[in-house]
Amino acid sequence: MTLEIITDTALGTARHGFFTRKGGASSGVFAGLNCGFGSSDQSDIVAINRDRVAGALDLTAEQLVGVHQVHSADVVTVTTAGPLLQKADALVTRTKGIALSVLTADCQPVLFYDDQAGVIGAAHAGWKGALAGVLEQTVQAMEQLGGTRANIAAVIGPAISQRNYEVGSDFRDRFVAVDPGYDRFFAAGAPGRFQFDLPGFGLMRLRACGIGQAHWTRHCTYGDPLRFYSYRRSVHLQEADYGRLIAAIRL
Repeated sequence: MTLEIITDTALGTARHGFFTRKGGASSGVFAGLNCGFGSSDQSDIVAINRDRVAGALDLTAEQLVGVHQVHSADVVTVTTAGPLLQKADALVTRTKGIALSVLTADCQPVLFYDDQAGVIGAAHAGWKGALAGVLEQTVQAMEQLGGTRANIAAVIGPAISQRNYEVGSDFRDRFVAVDPGYDRFFAAGAPGRFQFDLPGFGLMRLRACGIGQAHWTRHCTYGDPLRFYSYRRSVHLQEADYGRLIAAIRL
């Protein structure tokens, strides 16, 4: 089976892709293109999957760069290919021949491109990272490489949608404590429960920091098990583990 790659014209000439789970070598609960070494999948199989992703971008696996994601707002500036061990949740570069990658399974994978400055970025933005400012920090790091907010485009890839993201009042309270206006991202659900709009929150944060060209691809990870991995779905199904989707961009 061939790889399925979701692309977006907003990212222009930058080679990129939000990869689905199709076309991978993993089996069982990981069936498909599991790219996460942090899962309990066989590491050699994960390596095969990552080789396929790199090949789709006309690169080697060594040129597919990622970080140890920890739901932070930390950003790494990448200048050379090879594995990174830093704990962070976003990467930026203006170096050609490097693909920046992030792993997700409900959180937002966000790819950035400034076609005028030749600067790219990739961010893993779950609720913690988005609330802490990982998207804004990625934009600032791109500016340090010569990018400008007026020229940066940002695309949120497959992520969990509001209809499938049920949370408790304590979760909502964390957001409202930061800004009472964030209440608008919570719809009433079951008694004492709310439905959180993670992509909507991400778009708001991007636009509020000056990124006018920002949108979500509108793919829900939870609601499409044939195409996407989902941490929340795996919990509801009481599965032992879950795969990780990969999103990547290169100049």
